[in-house]
Amino acid sequence: MDPAELLKDLVRIDSVNPGLVAGSAGETGIADYTSAWLECHGFEVTRLEAEPGRPSVVGVAAGSGGGNSLMFNGHLDTVTLAGYDGDPLDPRVEDGKMFGRGTFDMKAGIAAIMVAAATAAAQPHRGDIIVALVSDEEYASAGTEEVLRHFTADAAIISEPTHEDVVIAHRGFAWFDVTIHGVAAHGSRPDLGIDAIAKAGRFLTGMDQLTRKLAEGTQHPTLKAGNIHASLIRGGEEISSYPAECTISLERRTIPGETADTVEAELRAILDDIAATDAEFQYTITRGLERQPFEVSPEEPIVQALLTAAKNSTGQDLALRGEPFWTDAALMLDSGIPGLLFGVDGGGAHAATEWIELASLRRVTSVLTQTTLNYCQ
Repeated sequence: MDPAELLKDLVRIDSVNPGLVAGSAGETGIADYTSAWLECHGFEVTRLEAEPGRPSVVGVAAGSGGGNSLMFNGHLDTVTLAGYDGDPLDPRVEDGKMFGRGTFDMKAGIAAIMVAAATAAAQPHRGDIIVALVSDEEYASAGTEEVLRHFTADAAIISEPTHEDVVIAHRGFAWFDVTIHGVAAHGSRPDLGIDAIAKAGRFLTGMDQLTRKLAEGTQHPTLKAGNIHASLIRGGEEISSYPAECTISLERRTIPGETADTVEAELRAILDDIAATDAEFQYTITRGLERQPFEVSPEEPIVQALLTAAKNSTGQDLALRGEPFWTDAALMLDSGIPGLLFGVDGGGAHAATEWIELASLRRVTSVLTQTTLNYCQ
């Protein structure tokens, strides 16, 4: 089984996430293809589709019993085809690279785990080998959440592109709306109005000071410090009136040990300090989405199994590191499944040109195959 040929087939299938681009194809076509492929290679396939038109596929190669179960995870959806340089659905091969939308993020990872799982499943194995190909990772991770309501495993590998490093930690995030309240009035009546936008400026200054404090504070060994930024600001009705409200939507990227609770405490400390010196300063805080940071020990059995497989397969000692962005690995860990990220080398995620190194795809597939055989024996 050649993962490069499988990758070509996957790239040709439009699977743009409709949560990102309204009316896009979604995952139905690629779910149909991968379901048929897994069934052809002996997997028992379950199709999960809590939201019509947004399927995830789970293939299970049951073991003989008594071994560790391993769940592979990869997302079927891609970002938009618009703005791509050339035909995004034409898997062009040139100079040892394959180009096309989704090659790097992350259809190469899907091809690698499908071939690795099928190769390992064809040999004796005691533990279950599970391939979870999920919808919606690029938007809300609904696919992985649905899979985890039905399936579990002793460990997981998510084959997001990692340039052949082993990622064992990444940041989380928490979203908040902070609304500063003023009093609406005609622009000619400062005696009646309170300018919510001007008051919000003091909070923005406090956020800037928090940014510097975080950078100078506790550092995670691989993730460094968390960070905060103001993403959106909304306020006012018309130019001739004092604004009654100003809402700042912000994102706080978190490291292990930080949660929405600790972030809210940081924000309230800034806001209460302002209110203590300004009797007109009033605010409310509304929590939005929170995603937890992810971290596993380098001594976790699945980490050691992959490092050993890589050494035996390629002769290389792989680097262990963290990523600044969030992935579905955190959802899996929250469900009691420790894991890691390991995937191909390449570039251009979400960009006008996207590619992977074909030699890297074959190395990753080999390492994943050997890891599966060792872990599920």
